[in-house]
Amino acid sequence: MAHELVAEVWRGGFLESVHHGSVIALDRDGREALTVGRPHDTTYPRSSNKPVQALAMLRHGLDLDGELLALACASHSGEDFHVEGVRRVLRAHGLDETALQCTPGLPIGEQALRDHFAAGRGAAPLYMNCSGKHAAMLATCAVNGWSTHDYLDPAHPLQAAIRATLEELAGEPIGAEGVDGCGAPLFGISLKGLARAFSTLATAGEGTHEHRVARAMTRHPEWVGGTDRDVTKLMRAMPGAVAKDGAEGVYAVGLPTGEAVACKIADGSSRARAVVVVAALRRLAVDAPDELATFPVLGHGRPVGAVRPARALAG
Repeated sequence: MAHELVAEVWRGGFLESVHHGSVIALDRDGREALTVGRPHDTTYPRSSNKPVQALAMLRHGLDLDGELLALACASHSGEDFHVEGVRRVLRAHGLDETALQCTPGLPIGEQALRDHFAAGRGAAPLYMNCSGKHAAMLATCAVNGWSTHDYLDPAHPLQAAIRATLEELAGEPIGAEGVDGCGAPLFGISLKGLARAFSTLATAGEGTHEHRVARAMTRHPEWVGGTDRDVTKLMRAMPGAVAKDGAEGVYAVGLPTGEAVACKIADGSSRARAVVVVAALRRLAVDAPDELATFPVLGHGRPVGAVRPARALAG
């Protein structure tokens, strides 16, 4: 991909580093209002795919709502309420944490990680940030009578349903296939397709499965990320916005008025992605939160600079 400069890292008055990437912003009619880099090329959305995966599961009989449906869309921080939520989903479908086949992990929130170690716990699939999605996958298998031991096989009916749903919402065929960090099949689409999918979720009418996903995420943003996560802060600051971060510098946002943004930071950094998304939203004349417009650069534990959008986005 031919990425362009999207963010600058300033330490004091000195430009220390830069981030390249690709970004697309769609207006409320689905037209391309901003393109930077190559947003039509295939990329892996990583965990930004999770709301669409949850939609596929609802369409195939999964009966979750509220915070537990938000958890199915989550890359959670591993706080106690997240972990208990995963257990609730599993118990409701006659399963326990031994059924989870996601990679063993640890909480990713700083306080949650300290609490975890203080309690003498180690790494386990239950604490991995994708365990909510995996619990929902297992629950979907249970309600359909599908096998649970091979639910991560790309040929499994569950994964076939997810693939078809992603192609439908993105409006394009899958461009690449791989394995995500949690072990689940990973399907690649363009950033434009990802933005289109998030716009569809955010604008869906009441009574649809798409609306159920959007409502769960927007009403329970702390279940999608965590107490202090930027994706949680963005949804709290922008009522009705459906937002999801992903590994390797991916981020997508859809608004109830139809606008949508998707970005990929080329070096996989997470520190620039929210900054880039907020800048792109502002190019759409959307009132995005000041708190996420920059990302602090620290020196001796205090802010001494910031990650800022590059001129291609801030103009």
